[in-house]
Amino acid sequence: MLFMVVETFRNQNVKAVYRRFRDRGRMLPQGLEFVGSWVTADCGRCFQLMQCDDVTLLQRWVAEASDLVEFEIVPVTPGKDTAAALASQLGP
Repeated sequence: MLFMVVETFRNQNVKAVYRRFRDRGRMLPQGLEFVGSWVTADCGRCFQLMQCDDVTLLQRWVAEASDLVEFEIVPVTPGKDTAAALASQLGP
């Protein structure tokens, strides 16, 4: 499954987040795959696309960084897959 992870940096402390990333890496548990990330222009939030089959892997990863980051995790699917699933119901 794909998950959009919205990270809001606590106290707008982006430097602390990137310092830990530099020192420890992403700290991903085995089976949790990083797909890509995007940071807002004001460095207040990061949007990460993650992939895994076991949501508890996301929970373990979030627990490691919850002191620096507030997380929102949204299961997502590619738009083309949604369009294909709805194709027969769209009508003319």
